[in-house]
Amino acid sequence: MKQRIITGVLAAAVFILFILLGDMPLVLFTFLIGAIALYELLKMRKLHLWSFSGVLSLLVTWIFILPDEYIGFLAEWNLSKTEIGLLAILLYLTYMVASKNKFTFDDVGFSVLSVLYIGVGFHFFVQISNNDLTMLVYSLFIIWATDSGAYFIGRAFGKRKLWPEISPNKTVEGFVGGIVCAVVVAVLFYVFGYIEWSIIPLITIILSIFGQIGDLAESALKRHYGVKDSGRILPGHGGILDRFDSLLFVWPLLYFILDMLGKL
Repeated sequence: MKQRIITGVLAAAVFILFILLGDMPLVLFTFLIGAIALYELLKMRKLHLWSFSGVLSLLVTWIFILPDEYIGFLAEWNLSKTEIGLLAILLYLTYMVASKNKFTFDDVGFSVLSVLYIGVGFHFFVQISNNDLTMLVYSLFIIWATDSGAYFIGRAFGKRKLWPEISPNKTVEGFVGGIVCAVVVAVLFYVFGYIEWSIIPLITIILSIFGQIGDLAESALKRHYGVKDSGRILPGHGGILDRFDSLLFVWPLLYFILDMLGKL
């Protein structure tokens, strides 16, 4: 537990530092954690990052991560991120043929989804950070509250299993407790004037639910591929994916909600 707390504090300090720096330092930092997350994901399927398909996945992930203000070079070539993604699929399929099916069609699908999962999730992290730092901090706090609430309330009161086929330790009580803790944090943001929308509890419930679904999605991946943790880069916490699985679901959804409400 001591190691977990120390690692968590140090990692949070570094993370918050780059958020405050913003601009290009934040983009480069996001490139780094995105690359590590992609490496962890590909490793589950025994795909190597330093292969043709791995390097292609990395480059396309970085392009997807780029915030809107940095993609002018694509416009100069009359390209969009969607077109880059389609071109990448053609290259994956070409590599499948060249490798004589050592890199299979299933590997193509896994690589494409990995790029979208990591690239899109971290893209909206940078976008929210550049547009509304308060909402980014809000997203971090409600997910930390969700995780902590689900863990401690689940351990104290959990009796009914939530989804034992995917994550045997999670309980219905913990799931609900995580949502309640997130709403409490959101109400504090409202009470202290950081967020002025009366519907913030409703938004928080939606984000907390999807954050826990993101956690379960990574648990399903790890169970399918027989992996306990996505990596070991964070002692006591596992890998980058283990720490960002919920947020990779929450950030795109939060951005869409903010855009829909005209808050960007």
